[in-house]
Amino acid sequence: MGTSPAAPTGKPARTLLTCGVIAGPLFIAAFLIEGATRTGYDPMRHPVSSLALGDLGWTQTLNFLVCGLLTTAFAIGVRRAQGGFWAPLLIGVWAVAMVLAGVFTGDPISGYPAGTPALRPEYSGLPALLHDAVAVPGFAALTIAGIVVAVRFARRRRYGWAAYSAATAVVFTTSLVLSQLGFDQLEPWVNHAGLLQRTAIVTAWTWLTLLGLRLRRAGFPAPHNPENPEDPTPARKPVLPNGPAGARSASAAQ
Repeated sequence: MGTSPAAPTGKPARTLLTCGVIAGPLFIAAFLIEGATRTGYDPMRHPVSSLALGDLGWTQTLNFLVCGLLTTAFAIGVRRAQGGFWAPLLIGVWAVAMVLAGVFTGDPISGYPAGTPALRPEYSGLPALLHDAVAVPGFAALTIAGIVVAVRFARRRRYGWAAYSAATAVVFTTSLVLSQLGFDQLEPWVNHAGLLQRTAIVTAWTWLTLLGLRLRRAGFPAPHNPENPEDPTPARKPVLPNGPAGARSASAAQ
């Protein structure tokens, strides 16, 4: 049995989707380079957002802002690529959360920068509070986006992409929860919290990048038509004429 052809993706949508393809590799490359070159910073222990602290913190702030804006454009591209309503909306929430994470800088965690406490008993101010506050809906939105996209592909019999999207949501959420336990200084996670967070981040950005490449090429697959597997249009009920002839036709069809 065949599968339904994909809906075509227009040039404006492909341009917007390219922004999402660029955002992931850019964000990952930036924090990897920053983390490897900062004195006292341990990628195994410290969160990516802590790179926004210190004299060179502006580089990670810029990373949040640029990649957040690129992902906002990507969300619009997903909408134009027959992405429905919820998937682009949820990806857009993730994008806005990234921008706000760049606007509001968090508190030091796990002793970085040097001389700071492992965990502050309370927030140092409103920016630090808002940094953590915007992260929650952003992370939740991306998790739900993975599930929404998984369902969308499954309904169109693209089971490989459905399974990959669902697995992304699971790995992303699990890694984030465990990393947060470490940032709260709970054993045995504290010494691996940075690695766990990076696992979540790389998993999410890889999925978004590959999704962007897939949608640039073919868009979302069209709904499956069980009456004709090669026809991408949904099956339609026959339209019967009005009047006695229509009534007789309807009776005959029953």
